[in-house]
Amino acid sequence: MTVPAPRRRRFDLRATALFFVLLALLLSLGALIARTAAAAAERRPAWAVILLLLGSAGLIACHRGRRPSARTLLRRAGAALEEAAETAAEALDESPLAVATPFDYTALDPAEFERAIADLCARDGCTDVEVVGGAGDLGADVTATAPTGHRLVIQCKRYTDTHKVGSQDLQRFGGTCFTVHGADMAVLVTTAGFTAPAIEYAAQCGIVCVDADSLQTWHTGTGPRPWEYLG
Repeated sequence: MTVPAPRRRRFDLRATALFFVLLALLLSLGALIARTAAAAAERRPAWAVILLLLGSAGLIACHRGRRPSARTLLRRAGAALEEAAETAAEALDESPLAVATPFDYTALDPAEFERAIADLCARDGCTDVEVVGGAGDLGADVTATAPTGHRLVIQCKRYTDTHKVGSQDLQRFGGTCFTVHGADMAVLVTTAGFTAPAIEYAAQCGIVCVDADSLQTWHTGTGPRPWEYLG
């Protein structure tokens, strides 16, 4: 009695090609996640957690089952990444670090504008945030301790886009922000712009000027915070 020779598995060129394509994609994705996570962890730790979830989902998909085919790997990896992307989107919607949408600060009255600037400071890590504007404020509307540890003194000018902050505004603020309020960092925030003499005076005195465009990038998280301008 002859024993039939074991049947050799047929070589599937298409499945093999798909396997190597998948492997290359996973390696590229892993390298991209590693580079992005390193940069994200430094500035926004929450992003690093989300990227870790994405990577973990991919690994789970690849290791589920003992000997999955290339087609199964592709299907599982796609489903896992789709699920992880939905989880990441939900986490970003709930996270305070998510990028905000632009806001019309000119719609606020002066008192509301001061409160909104104080809220931005608190949102981005400032402590001891106080709204001190009002009669006799001597130029200080908001005070806080920046994440850098410096005392922050802010004056808020809610102007229309046709009313720029002039050099006299800066001079009045410059005369009190450091000597009276003890500012380490003095900032003037406006919903409009600054005249050239005002910008020149601010540069000489070390006052940070935040115009309407810079305010929007601060609000949306796409630009620097005022205390980051001084390094």
